[in-house]
Amino acid sequence: QVQLVESGGGLVQAGGSLRLSCVASGRTFGMYAIGWFRQAPGKERDAVAVINWSGGSTDYTDSVKGRFTISRDNAKMTVYLQMDSLKPEDTAVYYCAAGPWRLSPRGYEYWGQGTQVTVSS
Repeated sequence: QVQLVESGGGLVQAGGSLRLSCVASGRTFGMYAIGWFRQAPGKERDAVAVINWSGGSTDYTDSVKGRFTISRDNAKMTVYLQMDSLKPEDTAVYYCAAGPWRLSPRGYEYWGQGTQVTVSS
C-alpha cells in the first residue's frame, strides 16, 4: 500500500505561482511513476504531468507546457509541481497518484486526497 499526501494549494491571482508537494510513504518498492492530475467541477479528471521515479523522464499535457514543471526528490520521497503563470482555467482540485509512467489517470492505483487550486482573474 502506498500513501500519498498533497499540499500547497491555495488562492492566487492570474499570473501568480504555486508549488504543490506530494509525499509518498508505505510500500513504494516498484513504484514506477508519480503523476499530477486535476479535476474541475463537472469535468473529467485529466493528466497534468508525470515523472518516472527512477530515470526522471517527464511528460506534460499541452496546456501546461512551458508553465508547469514536475520534479522529484528521491531522498525525501517527494514530487513537486511548480506552477507558474497561472490562469483561471487552471482552477481545479489537484491530485497526485502513483502508478505507470503514463500521461493519463488510467491505471493509477494509489491517489492522494487532493488539494484545491483556485486562480482568480
